[in-house]
This record gives sequence, structure tokens and C-alpha cells, in this order.
Amino acid sequence: MSNSESREVDLIKDPGLPAHVHRRTDTDPVAAKRAERQVAILFSLSALGTLLLIFSFIFVSDETFFFIPVMGQTNAHQLGIGLGMAIALFCIGAGAIHWAKTLMPDEEIVVQRHEFRSDDEDRADFVKTVKEGAENAGLGRRPLIKRTLGAALGLSGLTPLLLLRDLGPLPGDDLKKTNWKAGTRLVTDPGDRPIRPEDLEVGAVAQTQPEFAEGKERHLEDIAKDAVLLIRMRPEEFNLDSERLSWTYEGIIAFSKICSHMGCAVALYEQTTKHLLCPCHQSTFDVTRAAKVIFGPAARPLPQLAITVDAQGYLVAQAPFTEPVGPSFWGRLS
Repeated sequence: MSNSESREVDLIKDPGLPAHVHRRTDTDPVAAKRAERQVAILFSLSALGTLLLIFSFIFVSDETFFFIPVMGQTNAHQLGIGLGMAIALFCIGAGAIHWAKTLMPDEEIVVQRHEFRSDDEDRADFVKTVKEGAENAGLGRRPLIKRTLGAALGLSGLTPLLLLRDLGPLPGDDLKKTNWKAGTRLVTDPGDRPIRPEDLEVGAVAQTQPEFAEGKERHLEDIAKDAVLLIRMRPEEFNLDSERLSWTYEGIIAFSKICSHMGCAVALYEQTTKHLLCPCHQSTFDVTRAAKVIFGPAARPLPQLAITVDAQGYLVAQAPFTEPVGPSFWGRLS
């Protein structure tokens, strides 16, 4: 074997390690103390982030801060939850990394390859090494880090428990109810302008909501359940039984805008075919036959709202919806 080949074999056996360079925190107690405070600050910020998440999830409302009505309660709610979770997770990770890079033992170790299962002596050595590593990590000698890490981890553990609140309780009959009732006026959405029959031409479509009493605020969940489409056709184009026909007024018919498949907004109307289409999964409803499903995965027609006019000539509901709006499974919830 030549000298060059011999050197290559030696390098393969033991490539060696570069000279160890000590960190400043290894030799300077002041630097080590400063690094400890930095780690503690990061863990404390993580704890504050979790508290922000909890506060946003439970307490954020239009009355909490003056700027929330500007950006909207829902936006503020989601911003607080997302920002709090981001701060909590980022700071606890950054703190752990900074702790490991500056304060934990900094030793290079060469481990030779061996069979997958170590012998009993090596396994005992491993357990001993783990215990020594835990001791060398310095939790016992650095109570500030121990306390702030405990606070950060403890509070972060509350996050999944808190978010489980959204899984219950069961909605009961809340999903079956809307704000429509006998005599409720139909108003434009947006605009909240009452509608007269003459405001709609044949072929016209209008999105409406129930009129709210003055001072009552309309929330996002109200819009999600109450949205109604008004469509005007020629009365002779309807193919309805006498009861359903009595729910229309001068060729104007009203349906829930919420698809009975997955709750998407049914927003496309084909004036020629008199079909309503859901853009999400292409469920198609025949307006002339009380929104009967003629294509797609929807299992039932769109609920029809019975309408008439009040003494002032404005369109109003004759009665609430006679069935739950939205996905079919809502109707089976008790």
C-alpha cells in the first residue's frame, strides 16, 4: 500500500475534529448571565402570547377597544388569536434554540458506528449520559430559565384545551332558527332598503336580509343564516302546487341563499333556464319547481320563504322558514 493510500485509510478511520472554540458564555460569567436573561425574556414573551390568544378568544368584542368597530369584531378576534399563537410558538422555539446555543454544554463527541442494538453496558451508559445531560443543561443552576420555561410551556398547553371549546356544546335548535318571522320586511343587502314588488323587473335577482329593529346589530352568524334571494318571473312560468304558489307574490319567489349541500352561497342565476347554481360543487336548482335539485350533490331543495306585502306595499315574510336552512345534516341535529 502506498503512502497516499495509507493516509486516506487513516482519514477514513478517524477524520479528526477541528480545534474546539469556546463560546463567550463558556468563559465570561457576565455574558452567560446576559444570555440567561435573554432566554428568560423569550420564554416570558411566549407566555404573554398565549395570554393574548386566550384574551382574544374569550373577551374581544366591539366594546373591548375603540379601534375594534373599525376593523370588525371578527377580524380583531382572528388577528388576536393568530398573533398570540405565533408569538407563543415562535418565542418558545427561539428561546430553546438560544438556550442550547449559548448555555448548554458545548462538546464535540465522536460516536463509532455499531450494530443497531447496543450491548447492555452501552445501554446503561446511555441512560447515565442522558441523566448527566439533563443535569448539565443547567435547570437546577438557572432557576430563572426554569421558571419562565415552566410558565411558557404551562400556558401553551392551555391553547389546545381552550380551542376545544369550539367543538361544543351541540348547537341544539339554533341552526334551525333564523331571524325571519311573520311580518318581517325584506331589505336589500347591502343597503338595508325595503323592497316593493315594482322594484324588481322580470328576470331580476336581489339579495336580501330581514329588517332589524333600530339599535339591534346584525352579526356574521345572522348573515350566514338569513340570506335570501328574490327572483322575479312571469307567474305562468311557475310549476308549483297551490301551497307553494301562495308563498309567491306577483311572480316574485324567495329562497334561502345557503346551499343545502355544504352551505356555500348560491349566487348564480341563469335567466334563460331559470336555474340557480352553487359555484362550490355545481348543485343546480330549478326555480320554476320550488328550487328542486336537478344536478349535483345537494340532497334537498333550497328552503322557500313565503312572502307577501304589508300595508305600505313592501315585501314581507308571511312566516318563518318551515325547514332548516343550509346543509341537510343540520336538520337532523337535536
